[in-house]
Amino acid sequence: MTSASLMRPLLIGIGNPYRRDDGAGIVAVRRARSQLPPHVEVLEWMGDLVTLLDVWQNRHCIVVDALKSGGDPGEVLRVEAHHEPLPTGRRFFSTHTVGLEEVIALARVLNKLPSELVLYGLEGDDFGEGEGLSLAVEKAIEDVVRYILQDILRGEIDA
Repeated sequence: MTSASLMRPLLIGIGNPYRRDDGAGIVAVRRARSQLPPHVEVLEWMGDLVTLLDVWQNRHCIVVDALKSGGDPGEVLRVEAHHEPLPTGRRFFSTHTVGLEEVIALARVLNKLPSELVLYGLEGDDFGEGEGLSLAVEKAIEDVVRYILQDILRGEIDA
């Protein structure tokens, strides 16, 4: 990783677009991409979450993923995870053995957390097989895109 890439903010959408609302993170970053300043790097993450440890270390990151916590579908959770714990009872949805909560806990132990880590969780409704988001999550995507842009443009996630 070059020193130039360490300076660029990183937006990561996590999910599986073939498991309905689990694709919310991917959809959100795809929609945000065209509105972001050119210095922001955007990744769509569908693979092993543990490999994020090497990708996000020393970066300023925003991560978007689906939640499955019993909240209202379409509800948006924002956590500044680089200095506050994840709320108890709120689980990020994962089809992988190791989920986002575990990766963040491991990153804390190994001192591999990003220098800034803002998480956006979208409460999902339907995690069954198939493409497309539920109506509530689809509506929430536009809010999340707006929040991401606000974070980046106001310098919360600096270049």
